[in-house]
Amino acid sequence: MRENTTEVIVGGIVLVVALAFLTYTVRATGYSNGGASYDLTASFRSVEGITVGTDVRLAGVKIGTVSTISLNPETFRGDTVFAIQSDTIIPDDSAAVIASEGLLGGNFVEIVPGGSLGNFENGAEIEDTQGAVSLISLLLKFVTGEGK
Repeated sequence: MRENTTEVIVGGIVLVVALAFLTYTVRATGYSNGGASYDLTASFRSVEGITVGTDVRLAGVKIGTVSTISLNPETFRGDTVFAIQSDTIIPDDSAAVIASEGLLGGNFVEIVPGGSLGNFENGAEIEDTQGAVSLISLLLKFVTGEGK
């Protein structure tokens, strides 16, 4: 009887620790339970460094995620779809830029807001885009003196 009580107590402690870890993980990753959102599309010359689930940020604040990435066989560009939080309004002349968190950080999509009075609607396309910048190619240009 004593062994059964010990096993139940240890099992309860393991369960509480597992739930605490799960709660911490959900909060640390910014995972949401699928709140309301709308889609925006954008086409990039290079989508290097971003994947499905990559953050979409405005002024450093996460406002959405990349939900789809595909190659457009006609333009040979990377077509993306972003799921943006429905309470975030973005001017319709804004730009989408693939930015880096630093030399060792990952990439994210940054929305650079425009000044238009109109706003993007669900399914609209962000036409002003800038793809990922390769640090290797920048270093090669610097070393070889190209681009002067």
